[in-house]
Amino acid sequence: MSSPFRLAFLGVDHPHGAGWRDLLPQVGLPVELSAFVPSFDGAVTSLEEKYAHLPRYGTVAELIQRHPFDGAIVCLPNTETPAVVEQLARAGKHLLVEKPGAESAAAFQTAAEAVRTCGVAFQSGYLWRYDPGSERLRTMIADGRFGQLISLEAGLFTSDVHRRGPTHYLFDPQRTGRGGFFNWLMCHFVDLIGYLIPEPIVRVTARVGRFGSTPVAVDDGGTAILELANGALVTLTGGYWLPRWTGESHWCIRGSERWVRWDPNKPGTGGEFLIRGPQPQFLAMNETFTLPEDKTPGYGGMRGVRLLRDWITCAQTGEPCCRNTIETTMATLQILDRIYQSSTEQRTIGNGCNSD
Repeated sequence: MSSPFRLAFLGVDHPHGAGWRDLLPQVGLPVELSAFVPSFDGAVTSLEEKYAHLPRYGTVAELIQRHPFDGAIVCLPNTETPAVVEQLARAGKHLLVEKPGAESAAAFQTAAEAVRTCGVAFQSGYLWRYDPGSERLRTMIADGRFGQLISLEAGLFTSDVHRRGPTHYLFDPQRTGRGGFFNWLMCHFVDLIGYLIPEPIVRVTARVGRFGSTPVAVDDGGTAILELANGALVTLTGGYWLPRWTGESHWCIRGSERWVRWDPNKPGTGGEFLIRGPQPQFLAMNETFTLPEDKTPGYGGMRGVRLLRDWITCAQTGEPCCRNTIETTMATLQILDRIYQSSTEQRTIGNGCNSD
């Protein structure tokens, strides 16, 4: 029987911290949570009682020096994450890093080089690459079922700044960096575009900022238009704009041969597709396809379980099975850089960040 994968957890009270820990019993592989670096000023408000006896360390250096472990889940603010990732990678520790990992690609560059050089298993927290609906949509596109891809529109909306309060660390540039909603949440969909459609993004036009009523030091949302090399247009709109604790998202993909509306979070389902288009004869295609509801506990449910399972398998076997890599993580940060640059400079940003 193989030895358990010994796991350290950095950032106990991170917004997704408890959710990641809830996934561990579902992974189906021998894994042992063995130590914490609490971070967030040492807060352990969300710490589960079953883990209360585990050793805690004040710094990553102390953890590495005093505690044997194989890999770490890093759930820290943007301004802390890159240095910690570099430190752990150079110590030979495998890494699962909460998205986005940094405020910019430049800020993550040295950490990325350490991951590449040291050859540790790396996975970032972009769960949507493991969603069954995403996989369905990716296959439709790869199969050419849309014909010529024309446009993709996605919306992502969640509770307004007032719910957490403008002093929350996510809205503090000293801890999270220059980015707000697009850096912390819309990054999921920016990343997913690269998984669904393997086409370079050649131009970016964006307007992000504060649109809600609560003053905040970072963007609370906006819109970005991404032009792909194949000519398709991607429009992403979203924000901290809903006046209660809630969230919603939707997608619409249009091509010359079909269009699809995807409701990935429809209540009681694992996502619903409304598929419209022609058929070879006179009857038009009108299909509703529904995925079964996922009731797996933890962050992202079965998406998170599959992500963790791939990461641990990669760490133990060397098999390159992680859907998120250091390259895809850097690519997402680079697109976010172009979104923020476009908005700040009020112009379209092309490849190489030149104006068009």
